[in-house]
Amino acid sequence: MDTAPATAGRLEIVSDAICPWCWIGKTHLDGALEILRAEGLTFDIGWLPYQLNPDMPTEGVERATYRAQKFGSLERSQQLDAQVAEAGRAAGIEFRHDLMLRTPNTVEAHRLIRLAGPAGVQHAVAERLFRAYFQEGKDIGDRAVLSAEGEAAGMPAEALAAFAAGGAAREEVMGESLGLAQAGISGVPSFLLDRHLLFSGAMPAERMAAGFRRAVEILKAQAA
Repeated sequence: MDTAPATAGRLEIVSDAICPWCWIGKTHLDGALEILRAEGLTFDIGWLPYQLNPDMPTEGVERATYRAQKFGSLERSQQLDAQVAEAGRAAGIEFRHDLMLRTPNTVEAHRLIRLAGPAGVQHAVAERLFRAYFQEGKDIGDRAVLSAEGEAAGMPAEALAAFAAGGAAREEVMGESLGLAQAGISGVPSFLLDRHLLFSGAMPAERMAAGFRRAVEILKAQAA
């Protein structure tokens, strides 16, 4: 009987759903995984929660005002948005900052991604949320919006029901986000292989692939 080839380990992405560089990083990651897949190197993929704004009100805030306060002025915020948009275009994705009206609290988004894990659709859910927020201007702090995106990404009914109930995975998300911050992770996206921190940042696919390839070699040598 044929069996699936063993993966090279569990590759986890530490991310926040409102981090634009995390969407760019995921796009480059998909390219890196394609490169390595052609070499016979595959990974078990998972996503870990990180809150860039842990003190964000549950209902979120108006984005323009929040960003102006955070970066000193609306003009500075717009300059940073333009830099992100340019990097996005280079990666083949489009940011629609004109549609992004609110900065949400992301605990609910992290709950959804975590509950997508058993069904193996975390990667798809993360992509849906990035597109919903950065390209479609949806409020990904809204539970109904999140449920619709989870369903579209292939989450099973029982997982969506658990999400809708409001409590499932909340403690795990809060604890894991805090634990990652206490462990020294201060920037996202960050990439872990079998819980070894490899690097942070949205580097190009070829560089990511080289980093993952080298990490696999090092961990194999250590295990031997």
